[in-house]
Amino acid sequence: MKKWLFLLLPLMLFAKEEVIINVAEMHCPLCTTAVKKALKSVEGVESAKVTLETKLAVVIAKDGIEDAVYLDAIKTTGYEGVMESRKHLKE
Repeated sequence: MKKWLFLLLPLMLFAKEEVIINVAEMHCPLCTTAVKKALKSVEGVESAKVTLETKLAVVIAKDGIEDAVYLDAIKTTGYEGVMESRKHLKE
């Protein structure tokens, strides 16, 4: 293995991103609680904030989790999510 790969390994292991998902069908506080719980159950998710007023879920997680994983977690609650954005976070 190349020497420079060992230097990048810590960055790859601990990289984080912010993912924003629109969950337009939510209509009550219980909806947001269910979606938040489902997102927090995804391996690699550090935090999830779901807001009824904006209909958005903001997730902080390890980098590299596929969109489908988040959307499938939301689907288990009976709602559909639409990916809005992803942003890599600086450590």
